Amino acid sequence: MLDHGGINLMAGQVLSASFKFSPNTEGCMIFDAKPQAPLQHLHRKTTVKELLIMRRQKWNSEQKWNLEPKLKSPKYEPIAADMSPQMATSPTSLHLNSTACFIPNLPENAVMGLQEMPVQLPAQEHDVPASGVKMTLFHWQIQQEAKKAEGLSPEQLCMQDSDGDTFLHIAVAQGRRALSYVLAAKMARYGSLDVKEHNGQTALQIAVATNQHLIISDLLSHGAQINIRDLWGRSPLHVCAEKGHYLSLQSICKTLAGRGPSIDVEMFNYDGLTPLHAAVLSHNAVVKEVRHLENPCPFMISELAHRRRRFVECVRTLMHMGASYGTKDLKSGRTCLHMAAEEANIELLHLFLEQPMSLAVVNVKTFSGNTALHIVSSLQNYRNQVEAVKLLMRKGADSGMRNFENELPCQLVPEGSVGEKVRQILKGKYGQV
Repeated sequence: MLDHGGINLMAGQVLSASFKFSPNTEGCMIFDAKPQAPLQHLHRKTTVKELLIMRRQKWNSEQKWNLEPKLKSPKYEPIAADMSPQMATSPTSLHLNSTACFIPNLPENAVMGLQEMPVQLPAQEHDVPASGVKMTLFHWQIQQEAKKAEGLSPEQLCMQDSDGDTFLHIAVAQGRRALSYVLAAKMARYGSLDVKEHNGQTALQIAVATNQHLIISDLLSHGAQINIRDLWGRSPLHVCAEKGHYLSLQSICKTLAGRGPSIDVEMFNYDGLTPLHAAVLSHNAVVKEVRHLENPCPFMISELAHRRRRFVECVRTLMHMGASYGTKDLKSGRTCLHMAAEEANIELLHLFLEQPMSLAVVNVKTFSGNTALHIVSSLQNYRNQVEAVKLLMRKGADSGMRNFENELPCQLVPEGSVGEKVRQILKGKYGQV
């Protein structure tokens, strides 16, 4: 469903409107019967790839997923069945695009209490609670979706399209929390909640990639596995760290705190990186982008600052979950401190060196024998290089340590005015060097 950067690179069919297979379609699902009158004008089925691409558009787009952008109160007329797969054995249908029950995702900094907004349901339909009974909008949505999914069998729940997507994968990608909750509950009952699509991603990993933190909590509550890898060896924590999805990380931490299996915060992906390594490198990328900007406009500065804060929150959350910034990557032996030193990343250097165990990490060497001080000393006239060297020295970095080439940090300093300042700082403690 998703490639390494979060976008599907494979075009494929998605689940069709029926649960029966045709011998001439090699496993693709087709319509089993003529739709009822209200369903005669069905739109083309939207693929998960298209949904994820459309999620990148602005929130105020009136055509986003062909859904209404504002929250509507539930109505009790028959719900439209746009792009919904038909159930072969039941007159009701499972709606994957029903606008009446869908609450669009809000921006990360918005108040997320809309799902819990109490609604007074008028006593005018047979399936409406008695007069005076209140329920949250989310619970009302679950009630409606559960009725539509009553006839689903285990085989129908586990059906996959040509990309390996189940109905749950699609519902999660669309942000359909109530429908995802109902499908997840049924699939957990049959032990199929962690079915993977063609990129090795479960429904939980799709929810993480699209930053659906409420759906993440629901899936974990139903028993979705957190210590699971995709084709790139990434756990859900890696994906959160790479994309700056700190709300999803916090949802995972809160939901699994004190119960369920322990979270493997030190899992390595196939590049030899832990989630904390991935978060530091992502933050470094933003710092590098800022450094290379020439005369940026205020909007770009604000946007980059927001991205930087998101990755810092990911770093803080992972450390709160027990991730160690002293863990070495598997390829070069770098710790998070070495990675932050590569960009003279003052913000993260401060964060790491303020930790109680920083003295035990500040002089750790990579596989080539370099400390963080070696790395930051060798930078070519970086803006924060002098400040980074001073910070490391104050926190216990030893400028007399040699790497495996028998080089001192001061011998790696490049020529130039900034380099001369760095060299003087390094020789201040070891004047005889």
